[in-house]
Amino acid sequence: MERNHNIPTFNPRLKVMNRKQAQAIHDAAIDILNTTGFVMAHDGVLEMLLDAGCELNQDNRVIMPAHLVEDAIISAPKQINLYDQHGELSMPLAGENLFFGTGSDTIFTIDPETGQRRRTNLEDTGNFARLVDALPNMDFSMSMGNPEDADIEDIYIQVFQQMVNNSNKPICFIADNGQDIQSIYDIACSVAGGEQQLREKPFLFNYSEAISPLFFPENVMEKLVFCSEKEIPICLPSGCNAGGGGPVTLAGSMAQGIAENFVGLVIHQLVNKGAPFLFAPNVSVLDMKYTVVSYGCTEWSLTQAAFADMRDELYNIPIWSFAGSTDAKTLDAQAGAEAMLSVITAMLSRCNVIHDVGYIESGHTSSLEMVAMCDELVGMGRYFLGGISVNDQTLALDVIDRVTKGPDNAIFLGDPHTFTHFKQAHFLPELMDRSRFELWEKNGQKDLHARCNEKVRQILDAHEVADPKNDPEPKAAEVPAS
Repeated sequence: MERNHNIPTFNPRLKVMNRKQAQAIHDAAIDILNTTGFVMAHDGVLEMLLDAGCELNQDNRVIMPAHLVEDAIISAPKQINLYDQHGELSMPLAGENLFFGTGSDTIFTIDPETGQRRRTNLEDTGNFARLVDALPNMDFSMSMGNPEDADIEDIYIQVFQQMVNNSNKPICFIADNGQDIQSIYDIACSVAGGEQQLREKPFLFNYSEAISPLFFPENVMEKLVFCSEKEIPICLPSGCNAGGGGPVTLAGSMAQGIAENFVGLVIHQLVNKGAPFLFAPNVSVLDMKYTVVSYGCTEWSLTQAAFADMRDELYNIPIWSFAGSTDAKTLDAQAGAEAMLSVITAMLSRCNVIHDVGYIESGHTSSLEMVAMCDELVGMGRYFLGGISVNDQTLALDVIDRVTKGPDNAIFLGDPHTFTHFKQAHFLPELMDRSRFELWEKNGQKDLHARCNEKVRQILDAHEVADPKNDPEPKAAEVPAS
């Protein structure tokens, strides 16, 4: 009997929170804004909030009514499109689409030549951007450093130049205030070909943070207002780490983090209704033994999966999250274990923008080798998310019949079906070693760190970044004259 075996693929998915739990945390966040309130240090934004219906209580804390939050959730875009510098859509942030990139602002890095931990410099930012440009599973760049050889007054401008010059992929950038974000914007307009072109096809988005618990500084609001006016996509994560910036319980910190994110969302939508904004609560934990914010903890992976469930159940706004980080001090077994936990849970919960790939030492240090390793982990995860294809070709009944009835000792390795399908059917790692012991020994007995370092150095030596305008000269972004 002939059967049709073309069956839709089921893609694995992780859920950790039901709708009742999501609604309870949402309601708690609304209660925080209605009762505890928040401190707003920007006079213009404060006036705008009061005009919109907020009130100041006796402690000069802003009390926000629920309808402002509801209106902002409705008006925020449900899809944000990010482009590369060629003008090609590369990150459509919507639904279950997911994209990975590096982090920012580390003080130290691991030198790929010496293996030593040292202060970061501008060249490091360029190297990380170039590595991201070359890696197939990294989708966007961040600076990965606060370079010691950059002037503090324009440090974020200089690192943005490094990222523009060394990668064509989208850029998540940091700024300090309204002054340097204007300079960064001017560079981006120059690269895109003008302000309207950048608005139509943005290749950058901004990362900024309020201060937990519930304090919104003037410079942070300057950036938020600027991005809203210019329609630069922005995320405003909470700094609400359980036991430090927020309650020690995960549900309490999640509620506070959402409340802080709602403040940013409301202001953003009041300035320019419909401007692109990423839903970005951010809850890790403060380690109670060492008082560091953990980047390898299970709790952060759990809360970001829960936030993804809240996106699905309540908000439908693209979500910001993290993965590919570790508290380990070097690329070792701990680093691999913690990185893979965060990578696979971020993917299984379908977080949209996943950053901090390549952090070690609890976010204090960056590692090119860690980025290279995580690129392969993401590739493994993408394969897993693809599920199992079930159709006539993959069931291979004719192949089983042919090989089984063939010569004695026949195996499937030599069958044409194997050569046709093995690259699609299997994940083929580059850095994970599957060779026999004798071959591994002959090739120098290299461990994973050595293989990652070798790949990094090859890319930095040989990878050329294509000029988006197809000019023969190397890419170079300059700060427009003021």
